[in-house]
Amino acid sequence: MQLAKIDLNLFIVFEVIYREGNLTRAARILNITQPAVSNALSRLRNSLDDPLFERHGDRMKPTAFAENLIGPVRESLWLLNNGLMSKSHFDPRETRKVIRISMSDLSSALLLPKLLPALRELAPGIVLETRYVPQDEVVENLTSFHLDFSIQAPQIMDQRLKNRPLLSNDYVCMVRKDHPVLHQNMTLDVFLKLNHIHTSSRPKGPGQIDLALDRIGKKRKIAVRLQNYLVAPELVKVTDLALTIPRKLAVNFDLATIELPFNVPEKALHLYWSTAKEEDPANQWLRQLIVDTATSD
Repeated sequence: MQLAKIDLNLFIVFEVIYREGNLTRAARILNITQPAVSNALSRLRNSLDDPLFERHGDRMKPTAFAENLIGPVRESLWLLNNGLMSKSHFDPRETRKVIRISMSDLSSALLLPKLLPALRELAPGIVLETRYVPQDEVVENLTSFHLDFSIQAPQIMDQRLKNRPLLSNDYVCMVRKDHPVLHQNMTLDVFLKLNHIHTSSRPKGPGQIDLALDRIGKKRKIAVRLQNYLVAPELVKVTDLALTIPRKLAVNFDLATIELPFNVPEKALHLYWSTAKEEDPANQWLRQLIVDTATSD
């Protein structure tokens, strides 16, 4: 087959269908109708003599040929896109984009109350979608453009990604305002006698507090394990449970705050994005806004 006989725009549609696995979502991202997406896919199927995608429930599953094709297509589109970026202009007030960010429940609570008002004021046409993506899936999601950004602990080392620091925060312990422990000095022994709520996006494994205690040969009593940070303070209000979370988040709740009687490294968060988007004006503007709002008082 001759490449000159194929409409190269069809490869853009192909990449979005591959990424989304759904024609309706692909149409929304491409800002065209679903019949137009179906028509483009039909034309590319005829040109390449391969079905490319097969329907499995509500998802479009790529064929073996499509799996082999997606890498070269993405590389070509990235190279072309980067070549055009130097001439492109981005106007945040006029843009209509869906921005996808991976962040934990904790990161959302820390960052979104400041980021979202700024976005609504400066770029009202942007739709923000957030979800949690496990750390071992972040690289794939960013390099395949399933995500625009990921907010993570600074533990990912991959040349396909760029990152910069967002914020760091120390921890405090919270209890209800009439908790008996408030009549004592918070020593390590007192802390360890409390029953604790453990909050983590991960379904299992130790958290930063537990790791800090393990380094000094101690272990706390976990009474409840949650993946949702925001429900935890409500449980603290009505029980004798203790909750240890970042200080910047603790100020939002009507609870008593106690300094920790042992050393815990500050919680650091970094912003990650694909190296392929490094020169993208929209990506540049958005990541600067995220950093600015995260570091503002």
